[in-house]
Amino acid sequence: MASPIEQAIRQIVEEKGLSYESVMETIEAALAAAYRKDFGNKLQNIEAKFNTEDGSVQLWDVKTVVEDQEVEEEEEEEEIDEFKRRPEPKTIEEEVDEDGEKKFNPKTEVMITAAQDLKKGSDLGDVIRTELQVGGEFGRMAAMTAKQVITQKLREAEREVLYTEFKDNEGEVIVGTVQRREGRVILVDIGRGTAIMRSEDQVPGERYMPGDRIKVFLKSVDLGLRGPEILVSRTAPELVVELFKVEIPEIADETVKIESIAREAGSRSKVAVSCDDEGIDPIGACIGQRGARIQTIISELGGEKVDIIEHDEDVGVFVMNALAPAKVSGVELNDAEQVATVTVDNDQLSLAIGRGGQNVRLAARLTDWRINVAEEGGTIKGSSEGAVEAKAPDVGTAKGEKEEVEAETQIEAAEVKAETNEIAAEEDGNEAVGEVVDDELVESEAAEEGLEAEELPTNVMDEEDKEAALETSEDESSEEVAE
Repeated sequence: MASPIEQAIRQIVEEKGLSYESVMETIEAALAAAYRKDFGNKLQNIEAKFNTEDGSVQLWDVKTVVEDQEVEEEEEEEEIDEFKRRPEPKTIEEEVDEDGEKKFNPKTEVMITAAQDLKKGSDLGDVIRTELQVGGEFGRMAAMTAKQVITQKLREAEREVLYTEFKDNEGEVIVGTVQRREGRVILVDIGRGTAIMRSEDQVPGERYMPGDRIKVFLKSVDLGLRGPEILVSRTAPELVVELFKVEIPEIADETVKIESIAREAGSRSKVAVSCDDEGIDPIGACIGQRGARIQTIISELGGEKVDIIEHDEDVGVFVMNALAPAKVSGVELNDAEQVATVTVDNDQLSLAIGRGGQNVRLAARLTDWRINVAEEGGTIKGSSEGAVEAKAPDVGTAKGEKEEVEAETQIEAAEVKAETNEIAAEEDGNEAVGEVVDDELVESEAAEEGLEAEELPTNVMDEEDKEAALETSEDESSEEVAE
């Protein structure tokens, strides 16, 4: 039956998930620190061996044999006040002399002359182990030192184990439970550790309530001062890729390959797939029977739409496929600028561009080409780069077209007025009205004949004509009165 000490060590190993050897090394390091505190000195390189059966301890001072060399006398150390800041430890650079040779370290090394006194026949590079005797029981301060060493070493070992464990799972999809929200950060319980999901890694529109189980992508694992720092994401495109590998066996065994992916988290994703086996339909394999496979992935993504595109080595065909579900009439490629201009029918224009340009934008990311969408006739209506600027027409051409349109409008207006006058004259029985020539019509006709404004006929009487007509009417009236 194992001793109580052995049972306690085994329990720590199971609870912390540590190895038995690492726990034993921690205990032995603590015993060495405790001995140095009560019975040893700073120049001893102490190594301990702990027996778990009876609790006994063996101690040695371990040193390596080096060549003889001159050693400068060290200045006496001043007493250090506990309430003052302790001096910084010497760096590695300070242990090297001016010639670049490593200085003698009396804690871990012994000169060959002194080594011959300790053990005859010692040679350079040998390790001399001098056994030490425990003078009595450890005191309270030594016990506190051992406790602190054990606590610190076990914590460091636990952090190292967690870091190694999660580092091996980096880049995979794991299942976690939402713990709580701290500001804009979500803390996710992933078993033996707690992961952080930042605001940029959260899908817009998704609500994370404490206790919710979610699938997250393990982005990165770094070893910080307080343990491993684990970052997870729900917006990474790799999350969709890993979900495809989990739900679709053909992708897991690489029969069907994912060539590229473009994602706007929470809204839409486009996945380009290919297959070297002509007997396998890559799109059908991803969709599954009655859409069972793709529906599972969509549910995991919170209802996000997923378009599965067939990859093609021909860039033109690939661009046409990437704009699905829109039907493309033609593609024009500019290899120098890596721009593809696609032509679609008018009824497919809005479908090709997508809401807010999303469809063409995702297609551009998927194909790594800039895409312009044009209607029949060549006018560009949408682009993966954003809004399309309308090109200004040539100034001379625009001016000529404007003048031509204004002239036609004036002629048409004059003809309409003339017809209106004729109709009014026939209804009133006054033929004279029908003979009145509209000024605008005459002016437009004269303009066509090249007449100037002064030569134009007019139906408006001058002032002199009015006075002459008035005098004639007065004479005729006086003659009638005289008769």
